Amino acid sequence: MKEQIFSILSGMRPEYDFSTSQDFISDGMLDSFDVVTLVSELEEKFSIAIDGEDIIPENFSSVDRIANLVEKSEKV
Repeated sequence: MKEQIFSILSGMRPEYDFSTSQDFISDGMLDSFDVVTLVSELEEKFSIAIDGEDIIPENFSSVDRIANLVEKSEKV
């Protein structure tokens, strides 16, 4: 799953190396528009629905946190 998330992120923002960042939001790699796009991509790729309450910066700060969000959304 993490490789798929890296692939989505790299497709969205190829100018960044997401594997080296500790916090995508604080590092300026993702902005609010990117998060909306990423949510859409994740929902399509993994056939999930991400709850609006979960769309907060902390959940999109790293691949691990994004993967946790996807896993949580799969269980609903």
